[in-house]
Order: sequence, then structure tokens, then C-alpha cells
Amino acid sequence: MPGDGGPWLVLPTYDEADNLEALVAATLEALPAGSRVLVVDDASPDGTGEIADRLAADNHAVRVLHRPGKEGLGPAYVAGYRHALDAGASLVAQMDADFSHDPADLPRLLEAAESADLVLGSRYVEGGGVSEWGALRQAVSRGGSSYARAALGIDIKDLTGGFKVFHPEVLEAIDLQSLASVGYAFQVETTYRALRRGFRVVEVPITFRDRRVGQSKMSKRIVLEAAWRVPAMRIKGR
Repeated sequence: MPGDGGPWLVLPTYDEADNLEALVAATLEALPAGSRVLVVDDASPDGTGEIADRLAADNHAVRVLHRPGKEGLGPAYVAGYRHALDAGASLVAQMDADFSHDPADLPRLLEAAESADLVLGSRYVEGGGVSEWGALRQAVSRGGSSYARAALGIDIKDLTGGFKVFHPEVLEAIDLQSLASVGYAFQVETTYRALRRGFRVVEVPITFRDRRVGQSKMSKRIVLEAAWRVPAMRIKGR
């Protein structure tokens, strides 16, 4: 894909029809010229994929990758990363498709990538935070990051967040096809592999907000996967 070598933003979607058009517009406004937004849709039954196709038809900066069914967050990201890398992306960013991550924060994360290999939008460093969550949900989220940090023996404050910017060499080095996590443990796994391979990882403070509309994709199955897979990552990496 000639001329596609700028930053790429990967947006995995499943039933995000009420968010997608506004989100794509906001991200394109925040991203530098020459960027691409890649929607990776897992055959959403609510028409998200059709909306993405319309946006792509209207704007060359928008691309769409259709997948045959709902296979989980991790496989969707791997497919999106591979597509962006094959297109020659200079940076590969990712964020949630529900406005829980603020597109206006993208420039700060991209700027931080000038001196880091992997940038994390962090809720739990100084200046970061969470808005519109109750005390229980905040405790569960913080607990998840603390559990992963202790299990893996690393000092990243927000290991479970999904707002990131990768340099291409990081994604190539972490062996995308062998990534095993399906749910939110995927976020831990990619960061952990980057650290183990000696890449510089920095955290940039962000404020995380509850999704605007639609249903959360969190489930007991995702939590259970993280509970056993996170310590397994350290054992496997020895």
C-alpha cells in the first residue's frame, strides 16, 4: 500500500454502531496528517462493519478489516497489527472503540513515542485517573493491575489498559502469532513481552471514562483467563 507509512490506529470493534462514526471522526482530527484508522470488525450483528465500510468509502484514511466472527480482543488486535505492519506503518496505536479512551490524548502518546518503544496510556500514574466508575469497579481494575505486576515482577502501574502506541520493531519482536491471550490478558502479555525483550516502555497519564453507549465486553471468562494466564506468562518466559 504505497503512501501508507504514517501512524496507524487499530480499532477492534464488536457491536459499536452507536460509537464508531463519532469516534473515527474524533481520532482523525487528533491524529497527524498521513495517519490511517483501521477498523477491525468481528462480524458485528449491529451493522458496525457496514458503517465502517461507508466511512472508508468516504475517506481514504479509514480502512476496514472484516473478520468472520467474534474471536476475542487478542486475535482482533493481532490481525490489525499485522495489517498495519504490512502496510509500512511508522507507528501502531490502539485504543478502545467506545470513547473510554479520549482521542484528544493521542497526540501526547504519539509524542512520547519519540523517545520510547512502547507508550502506555496509564490510569494509575500521577496525573492519570478513572472517571464515572464506582468504587467496586475501580478496586477490581486496580487489583487486576496489582496482581499482574506482582505475578510478573515488573513495575508498570497500568498493565491492563488498552491505550497504547507501539514502534513496529516491538510488534515484530514479540512474535505476534504466538500471543495466546484472547481477552484483556492480551494487554498484559504484549507489554510483558516488550519488557522482556529490552524495549523501553513509558506510561503517560490519561483519564479513563466509562463507555458512552453500548454494553461492556467484560465477562467472567475474561477475568478467569487473566487470573491463570498472567502467572503462566512468567513461567513460560523463564
